[in-house]
Amino acid sequence: MSGPAVDPAAIAETILRLCAERGPAKSICPSEVARALAGPDERVWRLLMHPVRREAFRLADAGRIEVLRKGRPISPTEARGVIRLRIRNETERE
Repeated sequence: MSGPAVDPAAIAETILRLCAERGPAKSICPSEVARALAGPDERVWRLLMHPVRREAFRLADAGRIEVLRKGRPISPTEARGVIRLRIRNETERE
């Protein structure tokens, strides 16, 4: 079964929108992004998890969001297992 065709720009926009809605004090799960794009059918949204993580890492590298592991910011190269995403606080940006 092939995954739903979703443009990387749409994934990035959804990540940024959901993170911004949640605010810098809270985080989202990458699966929330996948479900927002693909709907509630787990067989479908799970196919988007790798593309969502890939876009999240790209946004983190660009300084737009933070990738969290066990509540602490990590670099995308350290990301293994369960991660969460959080919008960067504007006061922390350089």
